[in-house]
Amino acid sequence: MMALYEMPGHLIRRMNQISVATFLQEAQTAGFDLTPVQFAAIYAIARNEGIDQATLSSLIAYDRVTIGGVVDRLLTKGLIRREVSEKDRRARELYLTEKGRDLLEAMMPAVQRVQERMLEGLSAEERASLVVLLKKATSGASAVPSGGQNEGE
Repeated sequence: MMALYEMPGHLIRRMNQISVATFLQEAQTAGFDLTPVQFAAIYAIARNEGIDQATLSSLIAYDRVTIGGVVDRLLTKGLIRREVSEKDRRARELYLTEKGRDLLEAMMPAVQRVQERMLEGLSAEERASLVVLLKKATSGASAVPSGGQNEGE
């Protein structure tokens, strides 16, 4: 039987815990009140102005059921705005506010520190290899449906 600490699922779950904790610590230290999922959302919106919630959910790999809560919190914080689509009056489009843009830009050094801290035990070559392997693994597993549970929100 495979040892727990050799199981990819366990190691990935632990790395996720480390990632979320490191992000929250860096964000708090830098004076930001944002979770990793909220950061991913404003990052995605910044690069895809006018997307709807379903598209946002897909872009950041977050389940559609709970993305509404993420969007609501970002609206409350004044980081995004939601507008009725001119093409489809039933649809709502998401945009960053100036406050959201400023926050995103100001947070980037802290986010970069998170990436470095998470992988500080690896050489530059190992870090690059890990990213390639993670991309390959997530791409291969992307057909697996989400269990509806998201950490870090």
